Amino acid sequence: MTVMDDWLTAACAELGLDPAEVPVPTVLDLARDVAHQVLRPGAPVTAYLLGLAVGRGADPGATAARLADLAGTWPIELGGGRGTA
Repeated sequence: MTVMDDWLTAACAELGLDPAEVPVPTVLDLARDVAHQVLRPGAPVTAYLLGLAVGRGADPGATAARLADLAGTWPIELGGGRGTA
């Protein structure tokens, strides 16, 4: 088991969630895309937004793809430069 697995198991237990339902690679890929293409602090906020949308019934993969596409088209001028805070 990795530290991520341990953390996921503990965090899910704390929140009454099933770790098997957490699409870790999808969330990490989205966070990477936002951090590198928009700005670093946007990554955890976007992950939170993804969680809110999924909690309201959105498909995790499709929603993450929409957000990643948005990040990919984000103008450098609005983001202050790639990956900057």
